[in-house]
Amino acid sequence: MTETSPIATLHAATVELDPPLAALDLTALRANAADMVRRAGGVPVRVASKSVRCRAVLEQVLGTDLTADGGFAGIMSYSLAEAIWLVRHGARDVLLGYPTVDRAALAELAGDDTLRESITLMIDDQAQLELMRTALGSDLVRPRVCLDVDASLRIGPVHLGVRRSPVRSPEQAATLARAAVRRGFEVVGVMTYEAQIAGLPDSNIAVRLVKKASAAEIAKRRGRVLEAVRSVVGKLEIVNSGGTGSIEVSIGDPDVTEVTAGSGLYVPTLFDHYRSFTPRPALFFATSVLRKPTPSIATVFAGGYIASGPAGPARVPKPVWPTGLRLIGTEGAGEVQTPLSGAGEVEIGDRVWFRHAKAGELCERFDRIHLVDGDGGRTTVPTYRGEGNCFG
Repeated sequence: MTETSPIATLHAATVELDPPLAALDLTALRANAADMVRRAGGVPVRVASKSVRCRAVLEQVLGTDLTADGGFAGIMSYSLAEAIWLVRHGARDVLLGYPTVDRAALAELAGDDTLRESITLMIDDQAQLELMRTALGSDLVRPRVCLDVDASLRIGPVHLGVRRSPVRSPEQAATLARAAVRRGFEVVGVMTYEAQIAGLPDSNIAVRLVKKASAAEIAKRRGRVLEAVRSVVGKLEIVNSGGTGSIEVSIGDPDVTEVTAGSGLYVPTLFDHYRSFTPRPALFFATSVLRKPTPSIATVFAGGYIASGPAGPARVPKPVWPTGLRLIGTEGAGEVQTPLSGAGEVEIGDRVWFRHAKAGELCERFDRIHLVDGDGGRTTVPTYRGEGNCFG
């Protein structure tokens, strides 16, 4: 670690605290936020809350009202209970990124005008409409809904992308829109999330070719889908697309009214190898050396914060300071301790800093984050967990 490295500032600002702890470099966060806005070229950026999971950090980019500021507008939440909680704290534009079957939350939505006006539900199946209508408890309640349309690339039998919505064709989208209107929902938007572009690093030319082909395919198909849905419901408020890794692709379509991004604020290790932007890691965690089983191995407390997704090396945390430390293949990152090789200069009681593989998931491990300014000033804020929330 050099004296000018971001971790040096985080380390100095938290030196009197006992790890494990999480710290956020506000200078890097703000630079990442500004880069997102620049890349979006005037198209509003909706913040994916699952990749943040800290209300104070959401306020850093959306303002204290959690609604819109400086090129950012709205939140994409991952849970209806979370969306309701955010609206109770001032948010007025929350798009639920996934369908919900939470009956209690739907009943709460039905009974509150502000919630219904501020939250847009996501649907991709007529069965969801029936369940939601029952939970809402009244045919007079008209919730806002957005259609999730599959944006994966299919080449013959090969499916490239995530398994999300069963709605893919213009005909399927129009059928769902008609069903939603018939059951008393207000269709206000369409979402297409091209995960095979947004969430896939530019690791080789084959990946880049797949991304290019996928971008061309979804742009054509999205236009036909939008035309079909508009023929049923008229003008749409929301045409949502994108992710941190595909902002430039999404804004190339003039039909897109907003892009969603979130992981690019913290920049976890899975976002280190994109060509479209320069990653500035912002969120780190630190833990302490407990023992030295050999002169070259140091064992730190905890650290086994494995990210979701396919199990493998890309999902484990990465030690980043002191430099030269590596996880041991036979043990990896452990439940209560993590041995690290390359630790000849590390002593018991020293602190080791890590980066997580994904963004907001780290906040499920810590009840607070220490926000550190460039001058070393520190403010401590609660994560969702620290505010007593577990939204799933």
